[in-house]
Amino acid sequence: MKIVLQHLTKRFPNRNKKIKEDVIAVNDFDFEIPDGKLIGLLGPSGCGKSTALNLICGLEKPSEGKIFFGENDVTDIPPEKRGVGLVFQNYALYPHLSVRENIRFPLENLKGKDKLSKEEMEAKVVEAAKLVQIEELLDRKPNEMSGGQQQRVAIARALIKMPGVLLLDEPLSNLDARLRLQTREELKRIQLETGITTVFVTHDQEEAMSISDIIVVMKDGVLQQMGKPQDIYDEPVNLFVAKFLGTPQINVFNGKIKDGRVLIKDSVIMEAPGKLDTDVYVAVRPEGFILDKDGKLECRYINREVMGRDTSVIAEHDGFIGEHIRAIIPSEEKTNVKDGKIRFSLKQFKVRVFSKETEERIDI
Repeated sequence: MKIVLQHLTKRFPNRNKKIKEDVIAVNDFDFEIPDGKLIGLLGPSGCGKSTALNLICGLEKPSEGKIFFGENDVTDIPPEKRGVGLVFQNYALYPHLSVRENIRFPLENLKGKDKLSKEEMEAKVVEAAKLVQIEELLDRKPNEMSGGQQQRVAIARALIKMPGVLLLDEPLSNLDARLRLQTREELKRIQLETGITTVFVTHDQEEAMSISDIIVVMKDGVLQQMGKPQDIYDEPVNLFVAKFLGTPQINVFNGKIKDGRVLIKDSVIMEAPGKLDTDVYVAVRPEGFILDKDGKLECRYINREVMGRDTSVIAEHDGFIGEHIRAIIPSEEKTNVKDGKIRFSLKQFKVRVFSKETEERIDI
């Protein structure tokens, strides 16, 4: 089921009584989530992503705009009638009920023509448990399970009525690193098997990029960019998106465009034919550096961190914004340092230039 948000806005009264303006948590969202896709809502804490999720499921009512599931306007329909499954960060399982009873709970509230027999409910419980691979744990209580297993129970409970839309609000943040990796792979498998349109809220950009078909990057309630993860990583529309995606973070330098060339300090980085002279930010992905004794970008060598397959070269440059440059190079390459200096060439397709005035990308 596709989801269409039309000029969706949510305002909250400002708790600071000295400030009359409302807090705008979601500001004029106007986009379509395709049917059967997994969408990652991504952004820093406080950017409005959970509010957007609550608007989609009906827990919050929009100040302006409309929400459509398929062709149906659900803006004023209560959450229990929207056909959504919701999984929270804290699992929200009933501790006194078994896994079987927790998963079955949504079915017990069905009435009229939707009401199921005990046999039908049991069949659906087993089917949902098999989908998340916990069919052997149905008689356990939540406190007898690991965090990852409890999260699977919460997902099975959300899926048992086969909702048209599955909403996940930071479902992996309480898990350790190994379980988080394993569970996000399971989430992708489950979504592919069911074909349910899924909206996944997270502040973890690696998490969002690894499993999402499309990511929506937010800042201060405003949609910054929407697209395929790799496309956004390669072609960020502004400096915020460039800095938010990628680990280690993109390296940002003070630069300028002068006489049709891009410079960092006095080093010519790339050609910029037809571009007006202006001050810019020059951003280089960590994997965009090439060790080169004749390279134009001379830096002060600080250290290196060997990470197995790759090596992180840590360096300084007077034009760099921040503490240290981090350049990722293959571990087999020798780090040639002379008089405390190290030189790099840059991969042009890993360099992006942004206006210093607007922070929007300048296409070069």
